[in-house]
Amino acid sequence: MVSSTTGPGSTGLSSDATSNGRESGHLTFALNGDARTARQQWFRDGLVAEMERRGHVRLDAPNDDVRLILNFTDYDAPKSFRRKAQGTFVTSVLETNEEPEDLFRAFYPVLLHSLSNLGIIMVVQGDTVDAHFMTMEQGHYVVTWDPSRSESDFFAAIYARLAPLATSQLVINNDYIPDLPEDLWQGDEITRQITWAGEQLGKLNLLPAPWPIQDLLSERDLKHVMRLFGIGGLSYGNLSARRDEKTFWMSASGVDKSKLYEVGRDILLVTDYVPERNAMVLSVSPKVQPRRVSVDAIEHFMIYREHPEVGAIVHVHAWMDDITSTEINYPCGTRELAVAVSDLVRNSPDPSRAVVGLKNHGLTITGHSLPEIFERIDGKILAQVPMS
Repeated sequence: MVSSTTGPGSTGLSSDATSNGRESGHLTFALNGDARTARQQWFRDGLVAEMERRGHVRLDAPNDDVRLILNFTDYDAPKSFRRKAQGTFVTSVLETNEEPEDLFRAFYPVLLHSLSNLGIIMVVQGDTVDAHFMTMEQGHYVVTWDPSRSESDFFAAIYARLAPLATSQLVINNDYIPDLPEDLWQGDEITRQITWAGEQLGKLNLLPAPWPIQDLLSERDLKHVMRLFGIGGLSYGNLSARRDEKTFWMSASGVDKSKLYEVGRDILLVTDYVPERNAMVLSVSPKVQPRRVSVDAIEHFMIYREHPEVGAIVHVHAWMDDITSTEINYPCGTRELAVAVSDLVRNSPDPSRAVVGLKNHGLTITGHSLPEIFERIDGKILAQVPMS
């Protein structure tokens, strides 16, 4: 028996990789909401013109298969576009005339309230526009326009930031197969190492969560976000360790990583990947209601399959000096992020002991085992991720 779209932890949403404008090779997009100010109208018209110049197709109105929604709304009372498919990427465009002292704490709740993958918050001061990009993964970066810069260059820069994110492909579905051997229902030495490693992350204060999202969203909106992104909450970081040639144990999505105790709920066995369904395959116990595996499972899967010498992987929202980083802040759980990280691991001097930066996001660290990774990074972790 395979459980996917109707099983535990299901999104219940379409994820057809050939829909949402992919068949034609063009990104389909539509507008939602009204551009409320002259500056929002300027931004709308400039970005739409740039996207159409690039060959993307604007729909007259949003539909179930649209790939990108540009949602124009109010900064003080953001309204959402309630998408029906994982493949629809929502970017909310908002405007404010004041730059807050703490940009992240001001802008991140706006992103959540608008139920968006990405927020573009325009801070308009005089003739200068700072377009702040805010991602679900806490990424933050700015594109600035002032009268000394051409408008075409500005909107080309906005497009260059937006397009790779909007066209990335989520791999967050789970297929649950209740065939976990009974002697693994209580775990093994590897799952106990994952439990220990999660406790270490907690002691090192490397499990940041800006706020409990249940305090920011209504119950209805919270359930919608969890279905769309395949998350159980915003609990950053994840851990995995190889079990054998083809399978690995990994922490679940949304759980407190410092309390990974129950196999099948907090720690899951990943056995395969089905590209036709964008799904990770999990071997589970018939006795436990499984959670979803971490959205980064596709990234770990690629690394383990290519590098037999890799025995464990740690992902944290932190940084280290003198490391190589990805170029684009792809969303978590996308095939594009997995490929970008896998490429850097492959090109590192020793893929089995690599430290790779995820731009505006954090670190992926490979090692021979979890204890070996923690020994290597001891005293070298920087809690603050640089933004660019």
